[in-house]
Amino acid sequence: MLLRWMNHHLKKAGYKKTVNNFSSDVKDGEAYAYLLKALAPETSPETTLETKDPDERAKMVLEQAEKLDCKRYLTPKDITEGSANLNLAFVAQIFQHRNGLTSDIKQVTLTQSASRDDVLVSREERAFRMWINSLGVGSYVNNVFEDVRNGWVLLEVLDKVSPGSVNWKLASKPPIKLPFRKLENCNQVVKIGKELKFSLVNLAGNDIVQGNKKLIVALLWQLMRFNILQLLNRLRSHSKGSQGKQITDADILNWANSKVKTSGRTSRMESFKDKSLSNGVFFLELLSAVQPRVVNWKVVTKGEADEEKKLNATYIISVARKLGCSVFLLPEDIIEVNQKMILTLTASIMYWSL
Repeated sequence: MLLRWMNHHLKKAGYKKTVNNFSSDVKDGEAYAYLLKALAPETSPETTLETKDPDERAKMVLEQAEKLDCKRYLTPKDITEGSANLNLAFVAQIFQHRNGLTSDIKQVTLTQSASRDDVLVSREERAFRMWINSLGVGSYVNNVFEDVRNGWVLLEVLDKVSPGSVNWKLASKPPIKLPFRKLENCNQVVKIGKELKFSLVNLAGNDIVQGNKKLIVALLWQLMRFNILQLLNRLRSHSKGSQGKQITDADILNWANSKVKTSGRTSRMESFKDKSLSNGVFFLELLSAVQPRVVNWKVVTKGEADEEKKLNATYIISVARKLGCSVFLLPEDIIEVNQKMILTLTASIMYWSL
């Protein structure tokens, strides 16, 4: 939303580029200089744009922002090094104090213009970020689509979910200055993905380097799903003392329905995209089945109105976390029945209960 607002004003101010993130795209400070010139020309001297030194420009930008009563969330170094979280907080401060929008057009610009796909990708980015950081890899991910572009983080993830799959002798560790080294890392990621039988149609190493969100999401989802199924398989083989057949999506679905039915409840899900799941009742019954008395049914709604669905979805996540399940989705993912996130939620509950 803030990116759309920022680009809206940058375009009006004559800035030729599009800002796609709060890290590499704002490191030189130019976008901030144009933004402040558009929003507060009275505090924005031409020298901010004229200076060639990014450090000096970043310093001047922060001084101008302070005149608008923006809090100092970051330093000039944070801008030039592309600290995504601090830059996001800085932009939010500018928006709060001088957004340049009338109340009539705020909703149109920031809400209606955001397509459903953009919102979904944003939510999935958050889920994948939380999942990667939960794996305990060496790198900390602030922005998935930016941080995976050199291939290193993805190699770390692959080494976690499939130990021994990465040839570290052929990998380059950040900071990586030479573009072809990044491409080598990403090519190895794709190679390993294919060896793990991932469906990587149209995905090449360069797509990751270029930050192709759609293809990166497709890769990360298969990595996440692979990791979840591996955990379930290891747990089941350990409990049964034998390898047995590999767990599939259908096994997870059948397990969930069987648990709910055995507990004496009647709801069921036909698939992970079953629209009836939007009211949240099935998952609350599943949680109650795996841990009796964990659900306070007095606070559960029928899930008919949108607000009721949101209350139930929020409660599901709260209860699942209370049990110790690894939860990476948002209430909206349950309400809208995001097939991928619904699978991860069900698998996480199954993993906890086995």
